[in-house]
Amino acid sequence: MAASLFLSRSPIAISTPRSSPSVSLLSSPQTLKFPSSYSNSLFDLSIAVSHATPRLATIIPRATASPSSTAPSATAFHGRCYVVGDNIDTDQIIPAEYLTLVPSNPSEYEKLGSYALIGLPSSYSTRFVESDEMKTKYSIIIAGDNFGCGSSREHAPVALGASGAVAVVAESYARIFFRNSVATGEIYPLESETRICDECKTGDVVTIELAESRLINHTTGKEYKLKPIGDAGPVIEAGGIFAYARKTGMISS
Repeated sequence: MAASLFLSRSPIAISTPRSSPSVSLLSSPQTLKFPSSYSNSLFDLSIAVSHATPRLATIIPRATASPSSTAPSATAFHGRCYVVGDNIDTDQIIPAEYLTLVPSNPSEYEKLGSYALIGLPSSYSTRFVESDEMKTKYSIIIAGDNFGCGSSREHAPVALGASGAVAVVAESYARIFFRNSVATGEIYPLESETRICDECKTGDVVTIELAESRLINHTTGKEYKLKPIGDAGPVIEAGGIFAYARKTGMISS
């Protein structure tokens, strides 16, 4: 069963890092369907669109991209994976001391990514981003239960996206992290149907096929079924909820 996100004909305040807020109206009501386990979270996302604040908008780094730039349709992701366990919280994803970095500033956005997952305990001997690097060599994160728990900081999915990661495959998510991932369009929060983190190792080469909702571990030769991302997929691909609303004509450009 899927949950729905309903965008109504209410005024929308649109703010971007390089412009003052403007007000527009939705051209028509539209309903987006998301995984039912995050229904409350995605209902909150509809509120974020209808009553956007400058702070929410300014932490969406893709707003700094050229309007004419385009990206290919996301159908599959391939690369090395980084494996973590249960209850990876937002302090471990991006510690509070780095929240002064402003993602709408390209250089600070890149720096934010270099600190992604730096808060993990010392039991993780392999760093997600090497100390002398700005980007990670692991494009896919595989996690256990309750990934992204803790605070509501939007910097968490932004830091992962800025690091070069494209997707997280977890057994489950904290609802606020799932919501922020969709809202910012920074990273795909995919759910596994089984506990993949116990069967994969950091450095394994994997492929995620979105259309088939599956993950292939080429190192072990095993395949795993994922839960469909649903209508959240196009929102993330567009670059977040505001970019998607503009792209589909739900709000004016």
